[in-house]
Amino acid sequence: MREDEKKAGRMDKVSLIMTTFNSIAHLRMTLESVRQQDYPAIEVAVWDGGSTDGTLEVLQEYEKRPDMDLKWRSGRDRGIYDAMNKGFELATGDIVAFFNDVYSRTDAVRLCVEAMNAQKSDGAHADLVYAEGDRVVRRWRMGQGTLRQGWMPGHPTLFLRRRVYERYGLYKTDYRVAADYEFMVRILKDGDVKLAYVPQTIIRMFYGGVSTRDANGYLTSLKEGHRALKENGVKGAVWIDLKRTIRVLGQFVDKRKTV
Repeated sequence: MREDEKKAGRMDKVSLIMTTFNSIAHLRMTLESVRQQDYPAIEVAVWDGGSTDGTLEVLQEYEKRPDMDLKWRSGRDRGIYDAMNKGFELATGDIVAFFNDVYSRTDAVRLCVEAMNAQKSDGAHADLVYAEGDRVVRRWRMGQGTLRQGWMPGHPTLFLRRRVYERYGLYKTDYRVAADYEFMVRILKDGDVKLAYVPQTIIRMFYGGVSTRDANGYLTSLKEGHRALKENGVKGAVWIDLKRTIRVLGQFVDKRKTV
């Protein structure tokens, strides 16, 4: 976006929504990757679940930085998805993304916004890698596809216009690990929400979240994913589950070079 367009008020404001709870191990790395983005209209909205490990002090530090627009609140919540919903209520951007990892390139936000505007789409998504330290564990190359093919965009890369949330609602708090999947099923099942695809790896995701840390996490994710399909009236849920599982397994054997 050119500087004259920004001054004319035509630049979309992007809200990056973060949820924290004793997140001191990675928080500064995450915030630095946001600070280095070359898209100028970024707001960071953080809901903290009551951290006691120094997380609040880091948020206070970055809140005061002149080169960051950061707002945060800390209080009780009923888990990660309730925290995400509370974070959304803090956000004021035209475009929203939920973000708790590290951008692997400084133009990540700009690429997604430009793709959305160029294609006049409701959102955009891209590729990501899961990493343990310096080691890449999984490579998730999204491409485009359909729900019935077992395809789904990676939620950490998903940018959506605010109007999508206003139309479809937020995250269901009675899911343990797959409310993000249920949300994406809800908005994509009828084909009304159009997503642009950016064929670049934009996120380096910390491996070991609630749905990826062990076999029980995967099983819970698959079980809740099946529930999401059924609750949203998607036919052929068992076959979709199988195709989705095959796609996930393929992420572990993808040896192609990535960013």
